[in-house]
Amino acid sequence: MRFAILLTMASICLGIGTSVSHAEDAPSPANRAEAVQIIADLRHIVTPQGIERHEKVRIGGIDQWVSIRGTDKRNPILLMVHGGPGWVSMPTSWYFARGWEEYFTVVQWDQRGAGSTYAANDPTAVAPTMTPERMIADTEEMVSWLRKEFGRDKIFLLGHSWGSYLGLEVATRHPDWLYAYIGVGQMTNMPQSEREGWQFAMDEAKKASNAEAIAELNLIAPYGSGSKPITVASLMVQRKWLNQFGGMVYGKTGGQAEGAAMSLSPEYTDADLQKIGEASQYSLDKLLGKVLTLDLSRIQKLDCPVVLFEGRHDHNVSSNLAAAWFEKVRAPSKKLVWFENSAHEVAVEEPGKTLVSLVTYVRPLATDAPVR
Repeated sequence: MRFAILLTMASICLGIGTSVSHAEDAPSPANRAEAVQIIADLRHIVTPQGIERHEKVRIGGIDQWVSIRGTDKRNPILLMVHGGPGWVSMPTSWYFARGWEEYFTVVQWDQRGAGSTYAANDPTAVAPTMTPERMIADTEEMVSWLRKEFGRDKIFLLGHSWGSYLGLEVATRHPDWLYAYIGVGQMTNMPQSEREGWQFAMDEAKKASNAEAIAELNLIAPYGSGSKPITVASLMVQRKWLNQFGGMVYGKTGGQAEGAAMSLSPEYTDADLQKIGEASQYSLDKLLGKVLTLDLSRIQKLDCPVVLFEGRHDHNVSSNLAAAWFEKVRAPSKKLVWFENSAHEVAVEEPGKTLVSLVTYVRPLATDAPVR
């Protein structure tokens, strides 16, 4: 019904001379496949220099899925390294990244143990390789493959959340491979970030007089203190209430809308969609314990430009700690862009400002790329 109403409104607003009665007769999507086809047709790239690829690449000894899209393949490459661990961005990029593709060749990549890459491999065989160092090595291999495949000396690397750990490590080890490193929801001192996230949730629970939240948060206290590792169960309680009070998506109760948007991805099969949650849990189980102990504030110098996009209300990964790190880090050039109406999901929460910021602050750093 909603699709039928939207199609009717679109026909009227476009003023294409079609009668209202004819618009009402227009077919509406009857199932996921039809809805996905509409999105695929809308975003189909037809420009002479365009590129639209979706394929498996052999990285780290296994098949890993990538999407490569852009209206002009002469544009600089931008690799997005998704968060999580295991929270893929490829299946929601149809919503937030379409504008990016006019200024960059955008590469979305499902990491080892995540999304369609998880579905393409035997999880039991992959399990021993689910380590931070292997994930960094995969990222290095992916960048190397892109540089070779497209004949480029440098690319842009954008890391979101967990991906900002992988991206920052690559920027530290191989600055000569990158025009710039772009951190979104940048990880820094994760134990401190977790403690601050718990405190945010407790403060908001008290403001709301939410007795259930207060009780559950007290049960996991002291959270993130001492040498005892944070368990997945404790993390889930902290995130449950942090998300409820808008610490992940500003003004909303978490990423439900983003999660639902994955079902409309032209890149994902029904089988891929069915395994997204399983893959996410698999990645969390294998990697989360190590993630929460990371302190990237030890990195004080980078030899490539650095740009940070930070949501002012991000308590999922503290934007205040990221800003404090940014003030100290030394780099050939650096820029911090604040998103005043975002928390952790900047690209989804403020897609227009994300695009403008990429075009204004990032793309000019590719000095050897054609000027549009």
